[in-house]
Parts: sequence; C-alpha cells; structure tokens
Amino acid sequence: MTKQILQEVRVFSPATVANVACGFDVLGFAIELPGDEIIVRSSPQPGFRITKITGDDGRLPLDPKLNTAGVAALDLLRHLGRTDLGIEMEIHKQMPFGSGLGSSAASAVGGAFAVNQLLGEPLTRRQLLPFVVAGEAAADGAWHADNVGPCLLGGITLIRSNAELDVHNIPIPQNLWAAVVHPDIVVLTKVAREIMPRHIQLETSTQQSGNLGGLICGLYQSDYALIGRSVHDLIAEPHRQRLIPEFYRAKREALAAGALGFSISGAGPSVFALCEGEATARQVAAAVATVFESVPIKATQYVSRINPQGVHVLSQK
Repeated sequence: MTKQILQEVRVFSPATVANVACGFDVLGFAIELPGDEIIVRSSPQPGFRITKITGDDGRLPLDPKLNTAGVAALDLLRHLGRTDLGIEMEIHKQMPFGSGLGSSAASAVGGAFAVNQLLGEPLTRRQLLPFVVAGEAAADGAWHADNVGPCLLGGITLIRSNAELDVHNIPIPQNLWAAVVHPDIVVLTKVAREIMPRHIQLETSTQQSGNLGGLICGLYQSDYALIGRSVHDLIAEPHRQRLIPEFYRAKREALAAGALGFSISGAGPSVFALCEGEATARQVAAAVATVFESVPIKATQYVSRINPQGVHVLSQK
C-alpha cells in the first residue's frame, strides 16, 4: 500500500571522507558534521523547482537540471513516473565547496532522499543509489559511489564495483574516531584527478591491495594496530599532496599526536586521521590545525565518530 504524500520533509545529509587512503574510489565513511540541510515541500503548482539556496555565496544554480540535488531528485521522479507532482526544494549548504568532504554528494543524496521521503518511501536507501550517483556525476563527471555510498547508507562502505553499484557496509570498531581538518583553500576534484598517474607499477598495485585488505580486516577485527599499518596511500597521496601546503609536516604531527593513520580526504584539501578514542582524535586535530595556521591558512576542525546513520530525517509533517 502506497503511503500518503507528506506536506514537508527536512533532512540532514552529512559530509564524508572518500578513498580513506588505500581505497581510491572504492572506500568511504560518513562523519557527524558538517553537512547539508535540504527541505522539500508539496506544492499546488505542478513540476519540480528549487526555490532557495543558502550558504553557497551564489555559486549554485537554481535550475534543477544543473544542480546535483536537482538532478538526483528529477531522475528519481522520472523513474517513479511522478514528474507531474508539485515539489519545491530548499538547499542550505553548511559545508565548504571544493573541500574533499563530499559537498556535491551530500546535496545529491539529500535531494533524492528527501523527495523519496516526501512520497512515502517508495524506494529503499539502496534503491536510491543510481539516482544519487547520477546527481554527483553531474558535478564532477565521474561515476563513483565512495562519497554518496556512506552518505546514503551510513558508516563505512566498500564499493566492490562502481559500475554495478555493488556497495557493502563494513563494521565500525567501537572506539574508532576521525579527526578531519579543512584548510581554507580550494582543490577542485577535476584538477586533483588530472594529476593522477595513468599507469602504476605492479609492485605499487600489490602493496596498495595489501593495505586495502589489511584495513578491511582491521575494521572487521577491531584491530587498531592493523588499521594503522594499513592506512597508507601509495597511489593518490604522493601526487595530490603538493596541492596541500605543509601536507607532510601535518602528517608527521598527526602521527606524533597518536593518529593510527593520516591521509587526504577525497580529492583534498581536507585531511583526515583515524584514531583510537576521542581524546586522541582531538589532540590530532589540534596538532594538524596548528600546522596549517602557521602557514598561515585558516583551518576548521571536525572530530567525530564514524557516523552510522548517514542521511536522515530531521522533521516531517
């Protein structure tokens, strides 16, 4: 039986850390803050419209066909055969652009999830995956779920195949925390992808595969030492680090402060550390922020458990 269409739904769509060092384009996790807030309402006027965007400094288009949240929502409505419905959307950006924290993914996930809730949840979260991936792809041109996967499903996700959207949740050790620091500079995903090598050595591939396997084993077994030994990126980090001032100094300070491992969040410039315990995570975040501030670059700290919930409803009526 189809649920009744609601009048209004307000959702929170969290930031994510993609790649997680050794899992380029196939691993990601959600954090508690920052994130985007999206509101959708039923309207007597037929058609889907984005009526308001805040926190974007006027950079995002109101045209749904050009907006990641709008693309995801429109794709969902076409799939459901409900493009006749009157729906209005507001997008309240609460995270920086070009940050490496999945800003476009958060909007895409929030847009499709909110519309799905408004319509009475005709699809499951997993069934929303192709629509949210399409939404993010509208922003960066790449078909990958390492940001939208954890944002939509929560926790830590492994994407066995981006083409097939074969996405799986991985257990979260009880005392695993993330220290994320955003230096106030912009690194565009397109630029960060262009400097990646097109070919890698067989030995490098083998080592990276071992690190990815070790990290997954460490997460399943709550083996923090194994997690620490595995959070090493031999493919993207050596090339992308030059886009982030004082990256290796920040990494040394993070490890000295007790981080299990440290690397670039997504395409950067945000960086992250996995830590055992909240106190250590806060020490690590402060140490890394101090490095950036000495440049001087303003740095914002986010200390968080791995967010098991992902996108969720704040209110509905």
